[in-house]
Amino acid sequence: MAFEPPSRLVRALRETRPDGDDWLARLPVMAQQAVDLRVLTVERVQVPGGRSSLVVLVRRADGTPAVLKLAPRRARPESERMALAHWGGAGAVQLLEPADGSGGLSGEGVLLLERLHPDVSVRSLPEAKALLEAAGTLRRLWVEPPAGSEAVFETVASRTGRQAEAMSASAGTDSEVATLVEAALSAREELLVAPPETRLLHGTFRQSKVLAAERVPWLAVGPDPVVGECAFDLARLVRDRVEDLIGSSSGAGITRRRVKRLAESLDVDQERLRGWTLFRAVESGVRALRVGRPKDAELLLEFAGWL
Repeated sequence: MAFEPPSRLVRALRETRPDGDDWLARLPVMAQQAVDLRVLTVERVQVPGGRSSLVVLVRRADGTPAVLKLAPRRARPESERMALAHWGGAGAVQLLEPADGSGGLSGEGVLLLERLHPDVSVRSLPEAKALLEAAGTLRRLWVEPPAGSEAVFETVASRTGRQAEAMSASAGTDSEVATLVEAALSAREELLVAPPETRLLHGTFRQSKVLAAERVPWLAVGPDPVVGECAFDLARLVRDRVEDLIGSSSGAGITRRRVKRLAESLDVDQERLRGWTLFRAVESGVRALRVGRPKDAELLLEFAGWL
């Protein structure tokens, strides 16, 4: 079978590709090797798939359905592997191979995962129900980080530090964008002074990352794990369905009520959630400008202005 990467994956990886990186060119061979080594039967490549990895629906030698996932080093797949092993299937998809790669099968950037229902996420539910189910899933992931994980997981401070530098360099001359960047950077500095807790976080949590499952109704997939305070993780969920919020005449009010409702339901400080939501929205908006996605940038920056 030809392991053709979906166009969305190709576009996304080209936006972040370092000079000389040939992972996409090597991907078909790596995928075939991973399949052969595990004696898997390939059903299909998941389309449109994600923005950082190739997802292939497969069956194991005993007929059990599974998912084979391949990701480049810059997507931090080994961090994902350790987080999934630590969660042990509680709130997240189950890792089907040892986290330490014993047996020579795991391989760098290759994960074999429990099969969920890839085409059914909580986004298929009405908005209020979707937020409730997503928030409940997220709560289960907020656990103490595993011992000795400091060398594997980024902290919120280090990840947002890199992002802050890129934001400052990319703000440009637009006064409105510059004002939002200044507000976001100021919020980050205040939030890092005294974080209320340190937990293992999903890192990129949103409704589309919560899929229907068999052993429980919903499970999270695709973490880019980070260690820090819970409000940082919840902030990405606040802006879910941002296009619908922007299209609504009461979008600003809905956003403020969503911040309040999510903060209260997950015992997170409302102002800290608002601050991290602002930072993450501005960071995403400025990054979208930088890589040539002006429509996405416009939505995100307008949303950030409501905060």
